[in-house]
Amino acid sequence: MKEGWGRAPGRSERPVRINLDRVTLEGDLAIPQLARGIVVFVHGSGSSRFSSRNRFVAEYLRQDGLATLLFDLLTRQEEQIDTYTLKLRFDIGLLARRLSGVTRWLAAQAETGNLAAGYFGASTGAAAALIAATENPAAVRAIVSRGGRPDLAGEALGRVQAPTLLIVGGNDHQVILLNEQAMDRLPGPKRMVIVPGATHLFEEPGALERAANLASQWLRRYLVGGAAGRGDDARQAEAVAGDSPAR
Repeated sequence: MKEGWGRAPGRSERPVRINLDRVTLEGDLAIPQLARGIVVFVHGSGSSRFSSRNRFVAEYLRQDGLATLLFDLLTRQEEQIDTYTLKLRFDIGLLARRLSGVTRWLAAQAETGNLAAGYFGASTGAAAALIAATENPAAVRAIVSRGGRPDLAGEALGRVQAPTLLIVGGNDHQVILLNEQAMDRLPGPKRMVIVPGATHLFEEPGALERAANLASQWLRRYLVGGAAGRGDDARQAEAVAGDSPAR
């Protein structure tokens, strides 16, 4: 699979238009019955809400009873411009402000306002998620980073209070180092889990499912206080049970 490849919204999803101050962003919202938490997906640079990997994880989370929102950080016009300039996709401050606006939008909607919110960020999206969490500390209950660049959050790392899980591929050596450095700067509950044999895009058989399972455990724990879900085993449960680094 290639990052950014995807499919049309599934039958359980519906399209939404998120009106912020100056832009309207497009997204796909899905709310399972009896959902008590919602996970906002923050895609990486050059990707979109149709990221096949994020959609795989989102479906996994929905089967575990969590609502999901996948949205485009940039408008269509901005994406067209950014194809040539490559600037907006790396403007972490802009992306974080967009995510903060989306979080406030969710809180104002009747069907999602009562759901505990968490973030799932991939690649550069993880940095935007961490920064946005410091701007909405009461609204963001948990964060998961998959193959993320938390180092790009800069000084905001020291202000993140939301419980944060960093998932990194065992063969993604440079990103492991960057995540270890970020771990040392996070002041709140935190955990780092290395998935053996996985590279940056988690393309290896079973790697993405393992990441989705770890994410589900962490998010259900902090969003709804949930017990173990599908496919949990003793090793995976242990991996996210504590709030100190697993290196």
